[in-house]
Amino acid sequence: MSGLSELERLDCTKILRQMAQTDLMALSDTVTNKLIIVESEKEAMETILSFSKSAEELLKRRKVYRDLIFKYLAKEGIIMPPTSEKHVLIKRTLELWSSKRMNEPQQQSSDNRAGQHTGTDPGFDPQILGQQFCQWFFGLLNSQNPALGQEPQNWGPNHFWPDAKLRLLARTCGEQMDEFAGADLVSLRLLALTREERLQLNPNLEANGLRAMSSPHGLVLVAVAGTIHRDTSVMGIFEQIFGLIKSPLDNNWKIKFINLKIRGQDALSDKEVSAPALTYNSTELQQLCC
Repeated sequence: MSGLSELERLDCTKILRQMAQTDLMALSDTVTNKLIIVESEKEAMETILSFSKSAEELLKRRKVYRDLIFKYLAKEGIIMPPTSEKHVLIKRTLELWSSKRMNEPQQQSSDNRAGQHTGTDPGFDPQILGQQFCQWFFGLLNSQNPALGQEPQNWGPNHFWPDAKLRLLARTCGEQMDEFAGADLVSLRLLALTREERLQLNPNLEANGLRAMSSPHGLVLVAVAGTIHRDTSVMGIFEQIFGLIKSPLDNNWKIKFINLKIRGQDALSDKEVSAPALTYNSTELQQLCC
């Protein structure tokens, strides 16, 4: 999976911080083909770093002016002739980063939380990320249910991108579709499922209940099925698709969108309730990944 290394993200951030806000916003639009709307300089930087295919591609962007790279090199102790052309400065910058990688100790983090997986590692496995993300997400969400008697964990909009979206389709007595936009509204609606409605969502993390895949542009899709409980009663089943994009500034995966389908027990067979499985196939998920 292509993208920037952690070292390149950190150093590119130093360059991006020198840019004017209007240039950052314009560069974000260019990198994402205007598919993602950003509202702040921080969001713009996160998006630019997440969707850039390589450090060289980013440095060659028109809005990354020659003077920005020249100043960055000077701060790093690399003094270049003032008349150096941009392609020469880019070549020297890439050489600097390559030498940093060679000298950097090879360390593996012992932190296995899904929120801190590195999607750009050559050995990155989206299925493993999917399993760990679901363990983390549903543990966090279910802890908000007062009926379980747990200490509520740190739930909030910080786990979502600012323009996150939630599509909730409920099939119980009838069919109802609701959509929510923005990290605050999405976070509050999901919270209401467990805190106010006192539901408990138990994901099926076996092979028939969980599937994950990644796109070349940094998006990871995680689809999972599971059962819904209230106290000792089984209320139905759910299927949930998460769209995850990594934030380069804090190295965490954040939720870009959620599609959640809930089916009440009245519309289900005993087999479906005892072993809920995904109905989405790989082709359908791949279309969401594009």
